[in-house]
Amino acid sequence: MKAGFELEHGRLVASNDPEATVLVYVSPDEDERRQVVKSEEMDAFDIDSALDPDEVSRAELTSDRLSLIWKRPNSTSCDEELQLDVSSLGLFLRQDRLLVILNDGPIPFSAREFQGVESAPDVLLRFLLHTVRQYLSHLKVIKQLSRDLESKVSASMENRYLLQMFALSESLVYCLNAIEANGAALVKLRGLADRIGLLRQHTEALDDLILENQQCARQARIYTDVLAGLMDARGTIVNNNMNVLLKNLTLINIIFLPLNLIASIGGMSEYSMMTRGIHWLVSYAALSLGMVVLGWATWWILVRALDGDARRKRAGV
Repeated sequence: MKAGFELEHGRLVASNDPEATVLVYVSPDEDERRQVVKSEEMDAFDIDSALDPDEVSRAELTSDRLSLIWKRPNSTSCDEELQLDVSSLGLFLRQDRLLVILNDGPIPFSAREFQGVESAPDVLLRFLLHTVRQYLSHLKVIKQLSRDLESKVSASMENRYLLQMFALSESLVYCLNAIEANGAALVKLRGLADRIGLLRQHTEALDDLILENQQCARQARIYTDVLAGLMDARGTIVNNNMNVLLKNLTLINIIFLPLNLIASIGGMSEYSMMTRGIHWLVSYAALSLGMVVLGWATWWILVRALDGDARRKRAGV
């Protein structure tokens, strides 16, 4: 899919002009690829690099064209797995015209960052700023999802939420790698500023962008370290919850053992014969009360014994 945009009064508006200031190709087919290679005098390798999700971010200056491979975040999935996908795109600046090639879109040119643009370099820098802020917003979402998972893991006895946290941690690693790769590309772009004819306001905006990307990378690194460092502790919490459940089930089983033994030995018919001189309401009420007292006494003895054993172990440690 191909889309063109022109600059009007500080905004980007759609245009059908094949020589528009900004051209966007989303998942170009073979015909569109040949058209780009012919009209823009590009190499097919540049197009393949822009569409390769594993391509490393970089900035290159060849003849009169700036080629920038850039990483941007995709939507966060919140269904079965929680993950942040990262995709690549290509930004090609030549003679105050910007060509964008990406796998999926569209690019939100109506966002706040694109207000007041006056040239193709403005659009390029505003798009890079928009991407950095996208990363920041995704990091906030991931932080909130991590907190929600923490509360679920604390009461969970299965691995489902723990596996989601593993997926979230893996996504954060890829996210951090993409942000740092973008940072290296920004530094390279800053070094090429004079050669590609960036104005003073562009270089100042680029310096601010580098600083904001560094802050974003630092925040992503903190989230990654915290999530990875506490993963073992959360796994221990799940195991502890399971152990507590097994302990309670064992206590219930032991409590019912003497009750089952008494009921099995006597049986209802034998008990009725032994208490034939007593009204059945009284005899069975006494039996029920005795069973309750015996069960409670068994539970009390077991709990005291387990607590005493735990205290002795702590004292020994």
